[in-house]
Amino acid sequence: MLLEKIISISGKPGLYKLVSQLRNGFIIEDVTSKKKVSIGNSSQVSLLDNIAMFTFDKEVPLFEVFENIAKNHDYKETISHKSSDAELTEFMTASLPNYDTERVYTSDIKKLAQWYNILQKAGYITPESFVKAEPETIDGEAAEEVSVEKEVPNKAAPKAEKPAAPKVKASTGAKAATKSTHRKMG
Repeated sequence: MLLEKIISISGKPGLYKLVSQLRNGFIIEDVTSKKKVSIGNSSQVSLLDNIAMFTFDKEVPLFEVFENIAKNHDYKETISHKSSDAELTEFMTASLPNYDTERVYTSDIKKLAQWYNILQKAGYITPESFVKAEPETIDGEAAEEVSVEKEVPNKAAPKAEKPAAPKVKASTGAKAATKSTHRKMG
């Protein structure tokens, strides 16, 4: 399973796969409908690969929790995210026995069940999905992951620099031009 390409977008239901990067955003594909759309840099995006769940000992990557659920349910669909709180708690205890009951809320468990079911229906949950590839075998994938992760923090940087730009231009013109040129090249 390549979770580094699967994202959740705040305010949009479902899960999406990153298809490609644009100058000012991304092209994404809904994992269930396969419909492609573009999103801007201002969208709140969470990479599933970067999400973990709290236990009393440590944080467990979402990939491992999905693997536990898949093994418990023979790689088939699990309970609905609309199940009762008691059923969701039982589901979570079976999926991650040592989960931190103080920091993992019912809403988190609902989202976990919903995401798992979306990925299962889209064909991402199979025994082969959980075989971890060696970094050498997916060099292209690893490079893409790094660029996506670097893009997210850089998106905020231009907004922070815009107010600073007039202050630089207010100083002598030659210095300001040199500074802005070095920023763009460096």
